[in-house]
Amino acid sequence: MNDNRAPDLLCRLKEYAEKDVCPMHMPGHKRTALGGSELPWQLDITEIDGFDNLHAPEGILADGMQLAAELYGSERAFYLINGSTGGILAGIAAAAPPGSRVLMARGCHKSVYNAVELLGLRAAYLLPPADEVFGVAGSVTPQMVEQALEVHWDARLVILTSPTYEGIVSDIASIARVCHTYGVPLLVDEAHGAHLGFSPAFYGGAVKAGADIVIQSLHKTLPSLTQTALAHLSGDLVDPDEMARRLAMFETSSPSYLLMGSIHRCLCLLQERGEELFSAWAARLQLLDERLQGLRHLRVLCHGADSLRSHRGFWGFDPGKVVVSGRTAGLRGPQLMEMLRTRYGIECEMAMGEYVLAMTSPADSEEAILRLCGALLAIDAECTAAPPAAFPALPELPPQVMPAAQARSVGWRTLSLAEASGRVMAESLWAYPPGVPLAVPGEVCTAALVQAVRALEQAGVRVYSDSGSLPDAVRVR
Repeated sequence: MNDNRAPDLLCRLKEYAEKDVCPMHMPGHKRTALGGSELPWQLDITEIDGFDNLHAPEGILADGMQLAAELYGSERAFYLINGSTGGILAGIAAAAPPGSRVLMARGCHKSVYNAVELLGLRAAYLLPPADEVFGVAGSVTPQMVEQALEVHWDARLVILTSPTYEGIVSDIASIARVCHTYGVPLLVDEAHGAHLGFSPAFYGGAVKAGADIVIQSLHKTLPSLTQTALAHLSGDLVDPDEMARRLAMFETSSPSYLLMGSIHRCLCLLQERGEELFSAWAARLQLLDERLQGLRHLRVLCHGADSLRSHRGFWGFDPGKVVVSGRTAGLRGPQLMEMLRTRYGIECEMAMGEYVLAMTSPADSEEAILRLCGALLAIDAECTAAPPAAFPALPELPPQVMPAAQARSVGWRTLSLAEASGRVMAESLWAYPPGVPLAVPGEVCTAALVQAVRALEQAGVRVYSDSGSLPDAVRVR
């Protein structure tokens, strides 16, 4: 252990567990194995003397958050123990007063839409075009943001996702400069990018690019337990005290020390072995690129024979994502995912439409990468060429006629899609690819929207709704 780093929280928990202390406090298992021996009950404590307080940190937790800020280059960092969701809700609430205008990428995570609904915000959308080859949403450009800020001069916050679920990165440095020219803070949902910026192979990190609020899920791409995340704050456009207050509002008042210990251990790993781990990860992904050059029918986004240059709508790409399209091989995404699972014992992250998403991390061994490559090459050898159908065009954004909260309130009806035309949506509709909502609550179900949904279904793209009632019906007012 380096002398200049914060004390390891997990080590301190182990030391405390060995002491003869009678726990007359929460949690109710009293650090015994009464509930079974599989879990580390002896390390699970509450806010007791010497272990600090998440929402008023002064000791070991404050030291860990300072370490996070130093590693990523932010002015202040916060531990999150209910994933990026809580940080996104808190960040939006801290920066955008209730009822105010926000600019947001249409493909933002549902937590952003939940914040808009909870706070009664007025959303204006940034809609990057879908990629012609894979159908996924491209990067948000600085020009899009500047044009939107010219029109929506009253915007109080810009909200983007970078990288996206599929690994598409936007030019955050240029976008941040545009936002700051207009005096508007930029919040970046970097849930899938906590690893960016630690190696030239993984570029595009939003903190060092100048974003005001950055939310990262450590657990998605780094060695940390599920639900662990970080919030970063920089600049003077967002009040850090208000951010802390909102985090206390959206996070539990009984945080798990096991989760916080996992965050601290992950940060210490980055501090001590980051260069080594990321160099090895990049080398394994380079090996993946070399092996997948042999694919004839399957196509892997920005890997193998595909490259960033082939995608005009992408500013950058996170190589840690392996997005495999079966579009020119006659395979649907769920079908490909099932083949990888049942034949090769490979469980992927997600399958939608015509592609499957595999996520890698520094913890993947060379053997695991080669196993994935071998499986894809074997499946590819069985395939025959299939002419790809053109991706149906997405409709123009429907007009918004009432707030989302009002649209979801009591009084909605379930109607067929044809009957719903002209009514106000009481739920969201979205398609994969590109994972962008076709409509959200409060928007009108237009004839163009109905036509687009039917065209997507005929093209084999599944359209989803909050209630799961499609393709038969939707909820409207």
